[in-house]
Amino acid sequence: MSQYTVLAAEEAENVNPLIPATYDIVWSAICVAIIAVLFYKFVAPRLTKVLDERAEKIQGGIARAEAAQAEAQQTLEQYQQQLADARLEAARIREEARTQGQQILAQMRTDAQAESDRIVAAGHSQLEAQRQQILTELRSEVGRTAVDLAEKIIGQSVSDEAKQAASIDKFLRELDDTDAIGVGR
Repeated sequence: MSQYTVLAAEEAENVNPLIPATYDIVWSAICVAIIAVLFYKFVAPRLTKVLDERAEKIQGGIARAEAAQAEAQQTLEQYQQQLADARLEAARIREEARTQGQQILAQMRTDAQAESDRIVAAGHSQLEAQRQQILTELRSEVGRTAVDLAEKIIGQSVSDEAKQAASIDKFLRELDDTDAIGVGR
């Protein structure tokens, strides 16, 4: 036994405590190989599949977001175009209304002027008719008064209507001539 002890002691001196025994290295390598095979056979495909699905979801989300953003941009452009069209239409309607308003005002002014002219013309014709009526009445009154005065001055009756009319006309002409001279001054 002493020989075995010496050999064991010699072996113990040559053994490095940091390097494991050969059987430990072999069994550890076998376990690592089995775990690596299981990992590449079962875990890696599932992990790859999950990562691919996530990448597809992310890419799909990005694509959907880009599509939504493009659609939103297109909708915004359409809205802005419609708004611009609506503003142009409103400006056109305002201008048309302004033009129609001016036309209506011009028509109303023309109608009012025509009505005013008609009323003035009717007033003038009415005044002229009244003037003629008053002149006729005045002539007959003046004629009767002149005949009455002539009868009183002469002392006899002036019954002849022809003489009366001639006397009245002569008197009125003299009266008109006197008025014309007085107005001319």
